[in-house]
Amino acid sequence: MRTLLLVFLGSFLLFSCQPVQEKVETEITKEIVKAKDGVFIHVKSGIDHPHEVLMALSMANKMSETQDVILYFDIKGIEVVLKDSPDINYSHFPSSHTALKSLMGKGIIIMACPGCLKAAEKTPEDLMEGIQVANKDNFFNFTEGRILTIDY
Repeated sequence: MRTLLLVFLGSFLLFSCQPVQEKVETEITKEIVKAKDGVFIHVKSGIDHPHEVLMALSMANKMSETQDVILYFDIKGIEVVLKDSPDINYSHFPSSHTALKSLMGKGIIIMACPGCLKAAEKTPEDLMEGIQVANKDNFFNFTEGRILTIDY
């Protein structure tokens, strides 16, 4: 009788706990799926590398269809986001000015490195309208999920 009671209690505990575990795993899985990943696109190439610059802008546009995107320009990339920068053209890509305006129109944050601006003897006032001076909080707060980085 005692053995039968122990088998019954053991079976009861085993089967009664299983749905709770599945429910917890399902809730955790749903939470992970809800978080949208972000793409951080780093552009260090300048006007002397039109293919790289326009590829970065094209990738930002494509990725923004399904992911959170942020663009960060530093080193020679600063040349691309200045008010007086030339409109870069290459192959089949939209021009740099067209692409930047389109990305800003989608609400994508585009930032320039403050140290690189200073090294280029430029100020935030020299940036195109809509380009922000980089802020470290934006590096991590632009997305809820993981961050994938692409360098150009």
